[in-house]
This record gives sequence, C-alpha cells and structure tokens, in this order.
Amino acid sequence: MAAPIAKSNLVMLKNAFKYVGLRGISTSRPASAQLTVRDALNSGIDEEMERDERVFILGEEVAQYDGAYKISRGLWKKYGDKRVIDTPITEMGFAGIATGAAMAGLRPICEFMTWNFSMQAIDHVINSAAKTFYMSAGIVNVPIVFRGPNGAAAGVAAQHSQCFGAWYSHCPGLKVIAPYSAEDAKGLLKAAIRDPDPVVCLENEIMYGTAFDVSDEVLSKDFVLPIGKAKIERAGKHITLVAFSRAVATCLDAAKELSTIGIEAEVINLRTLRPLDFDTVMESVKKTNHLVSVEHGWPQSGVGAEIVSRMVEGPGFYHLDAPPVRVTGADIPMPYAKTLEDHSLPQGKDVVRVVKKLLNVQ
Repeated sequence: MAAPIAKSNLVMLKNAFKYVGLRGISTSRPASAQLTVRDALNSGIDEEMERDERVFILGEEVAQYDGAYKISRGLWKKYGDKRVIDTPITEMGFAGIATGAAMAGLRPICEFMTWNFSMQAIDHVINSAAKTFYMSAGIVNVPIVFRGPNGAAAGVAAQHSQCFGAWYSHCPGLKVIAPYSAEDAKGLLKAAIRDPDPVVCLENEIMYGTAFDVSDEVLSKDFVLPIGKAKIERAGKHITLVAFSRAVATCLDAAKELSTIGIEAEVINLRTLRPLDFDTVMESVKKTNHLVSVEHGWPQSGVGAEIVSRMVEGPGFYHLDAPPVRVTGADIPMPYAKTLEDHSLPQGKDVVRVVKKLLNVQ
C-alpha cells in the first residue's frame, strides 16, 4: 500500500500544476535559442555530409580526436573512416589529395589546424584549386572548402597569429568567407560546401566558444546564406564602421560606447571578402558620410586598404565629409607577451578614439 501524501506536499503539487498550466497558455514569445560558433560549424558540416554523400572532411586530428577545436565532433562516429579522415602532419600532402578529389567530382572539406599552416600548402590552394577552372576553359570545377582558424588567438605568438584575409582575397578564382557569428558560420559554410568553386573559410579561434542568439530559421537544415552579401549588424546615421570576423565585435563594442555620447555608428559585417559587397558599404556611406575600416590584420595591402581605395577612387568619394580611416593591427609580428599582444590588436577604445577625431568630437 502506498504511503499517504502529506497535506503540504499536496499544496506544492497543486501550485506546480497551476504554474505549468499558466505556462502552457502563455502568449509571450519564446526566448531565442543560443548556438556557439563551434556548434554552428559542426552542424553545418554534419547537415551537408548527410545531404550529399560526396562531401567528406580530412585534416589533422579531425576524426578520432573530434578535431583540434572540436568542430568535427561526432562526425567520425557517424560517417566512418571513408568520410572523416585523419591525415599525417603534412599540409602540402593532404591539401593536394583534397584538391585532386575535388577535380574528380567529390566535395572535400580540407581543415587546416590554423591558417598559418596553410603556407605549407599554398601552392595547391592558389595554383591548383583557384586556377584550374580558368586554365581548363571552364571544363574542370574544383568544389573544395579550405577552412580553419585565422588571425590572432591568444598567447600563440608570431607564427600562429597572422590574418590571411588579404592574402587569399587577393587571388582570382577563390571565394573567401570570414564568419563572425553563429548565423554567419553555419549559413556561409553550408553555402561554401555547395559552391562549385574553391572557397576559403577564415574562422577565428576566439569566436568558437562564443554563443549567439539564433532564430529557428538558422537552426533549420535548409538555412544557407549567400556568399558575397554583407550584413548590417547595427544601424546608425553618423559614421560607418566596416569589419569582418572578430573585428565586428570590436566595432559593436565601440558603437555601444559611442551611443552614450550621441554618436550612432552603423556597423557592417562584411561576411565575405571575395567577392566583396561594396554596394552595402557605399549605401551606408551615402547616409553617414564617414567611413572607418577595422581589421586585426596588418595595414599594408590589407582588406581595409581595398575598401578605402574603392571608396576614394569611385563616386563614393563625393559622399565623404572627411577622409576614410583604417584601424588595423600593428605592423609587426605578433608578440607573445599578453600586454604587448593587446596593444598589437585594435580595441574598442581605439575605434572610439578614431571616430571622435573624425567627427571632431571632444
């Protein structure tokens, strides 16, 4: 025989059912789901591997170890050795294998543990993958994605902190994406995997663990973002801030601080470096009449230099009330010491200082 329920417990149960009932008929909007950049990339790869059996991933530690940054977590157990392939530490070797597989009709995802190591494989990225469609008179497509963390992380010094946005976006034949948020990461990577041409995907290690609010649309298996289209992350009317990858967060921090003194900055997340969505930048500058480009890479021949050049060489020049300004990383190899590292990368306060000077605000 079951033990009798105490009166106090009955009251608690009654209140609990009353609360559940009220929640059941609530008309308030549900809270947005959250998704980290890491999980966005993982789900994007998983969904495309499930959708197309020609898609496979290879690279150092991508299989049994689930990836150095856990982007490929669970994929080896799900798809097996033939589609999730651990390679030796030889970027030139496995980038060549992946490029050849793409020429033969497969759709490889080639992971570099860091884009700094792609220097070992740059001949395959540029001379094999990027140029073959042109050199074959359009007969041979190379549908491959080269991906991995790019730019400065933390405490990894000069040989592991370079930004390759300007390097690869310089080359015709490549498409270059640089996601900032979880929405960017999933939508752009899925588009890259489906693309008939080679795509370079420049991620950021620091952003992997960052969680973003996402809509049900982003969580859908059908969610894809167009390559070559920027996004206005924050609307404004006084100045245009243009950035990509982690530098978007730098701009959003600056915009938040600027808003406290009455300056409304429009923040543009480029998303794609090649093809560059200059139209979105132009339309913003027509409204704000001021332009600041922000990037973590070096200043000479950088992405910001390209944006500023296009602005001053074309009709955008006539919409400017002041010269456009670039905020970049320091023109030095990345130091190891944290204090020096912090001073080598643009911070929100640096952007605020530049904006105030540009708008002649004390």
